Amino acid sequence: MKIATFNINNVNRHLPNLRNWLGTAKPDIVCLQELKAEDRQFPQSAIQDAGYYAVWQGQRTWNGVAILARGAQPVLTRRSLPGDPGDKQARNIEAAVNGVLIACIYLPNGNPQPAPKFIYKLAWFERLIAHAATLFKTDAPIILAGDYNVVPTYLDIYPTKSYAMNALVQPAPRACFRRLLEQGWTDALRTLQPDEPIYTFWAYLREAWQRDAGLRLDHLLLNQPAAARLKRCRRRQGCPRRERGQR
Repeated sequence: MKIATFNINNVNRHLPNLRNWLGTAKPDIVCLQELKAEDRQFPQSAIQDAGYYAVWQGQRTWNGVAILARGAQPVLTRRSLPGDPGDKQARNIEAAVNGVLIACIYLPNGNPQPAPKFIYKLAWFERLIAHAATLFKTDAPIILAGDYNVVPTYLDIYPTKSYAMNALVQPAPRACFRRLLEQGWTDALRTLQPDEPIYTFWAYLREAWQRDAGLRLDHLLLNQPAAARLKRCRRRQGCPRRERGQR
């Protein structure tokens, strides 16, 4: 089973790119973040024409998450992260696909910091840690896939001082990510490539893609039954995930 996570940065604007990639890469499950579309604007028909069924939680202008499955209808199990009934931001959706539970995550960016958006980022992370602890105990294979908006270590960012004040690299969200892993989750990409600088995001400016001046913000975390099935994990080749709005 091939599972992918993809910050689409506006699903309708980049629909041709998405459909082309689905046709060539043929992933079995895809987690999309930053749909930037209300529920009624989600391109369900076009995605079905590409051979995929979907569940989604849309949101106007910002946010929005979706899970696509090739040739199968995902069974929706959760539309939001528990712990704060007042939180209306569309950042988490979960579904079962062929015996695997998938959580699609779009963790808050948190910039600028220190400020309310950074406080919200840390509070959201705490809720994720609590929810993940419950999920981890499940006997079924579980994958927490998505854009975590955190650079875990120095190996996950190109040599630079330009991000020193950025919320993506601050000690507090990095500590949250470590606490998440300490529950027993397997970081799929880093487990198979422990010592290699690996990036999943490149900014638009200063030819970052050409210089491979990137950051690793996108992660797939596996519980023990899922980790036992891990064979390969790599970043998508040939098309950078570029800078988008900070939310």
